[in-house]
Amino acid sequence: MFGRRKPLAWHGHLRSVVWPRTGWSRLALYIRHRLGRLPGTPYRIAAGFACGAAVSFTPFIGLHFALAALTALLIRGNVVASAIGTAVGNPWTFPLIWYWIYISGQAVLGHHDFLALPDELSFAYIFDNPMEVLLPMTVGGIPTSLAVWFASYFIMHRLVSGYQKARRVRRVRKRLRDRAASRKQAEDLSPQEAQVESGDKRDDAVLAARGQH
Repeated sequence: MFGRRKPLAWHGHLRSVVWPRTGWSRLALYIRHRLGRLPGTPYRIAAGFACGAAVSFTPFIGLHFALAALTALLIRGNVVASAIGTAVGNPWTFPLIWYWIYISGQAVLGHHDFLALPDELSFAYIFDNPMEVLLPMTVGGIPTSLAVWFASYFIMHRLVSGYQKARRVRRVRKRLRDRAASRKQAEDLSPQEAQVESGDKRDDAVLAARGQH
């Protein structure tokens, strides 16, 4: 219903992977906004996201959410952020990820006979071919995942730290504006109005104290 009238060609999909339609700056801003609103320290949020991004570079398809959450818990990362991080692996990036970890694993193992991977790579296919597919993808995926973890962590830590700092500044400024507005309102009141308002506040405080008892 909401699909494109004219489907993208293969080069259009490739371009969307390399350069998102909204642009990298807007995509980074969106992710920063989502992560920055999560509760927790910049370390926990960035570490959780990095876990999700890292497991996307492993051949364990179908287990990425569980592995990301487990890894995040082990290093005290944010589990929700780890789920967001798994979005690094998606239908557009998976073919590139699988191809990279497969050929890099084969190179590390010293193999030169590359198996043609199917277009729809599945969990069953990988484990049905443990030596031909699972082993090289695991060997290639481990160092790649570590590199992705550190890169994702440092980038997201900086983004989340900046977002949280800016959010704290906005809250302080709002608090100061509210205080200034209240002070100005009190200065604008006549002595009689100020006395009435003070009495009302005193009565409210008395009623609240009685209600506690």
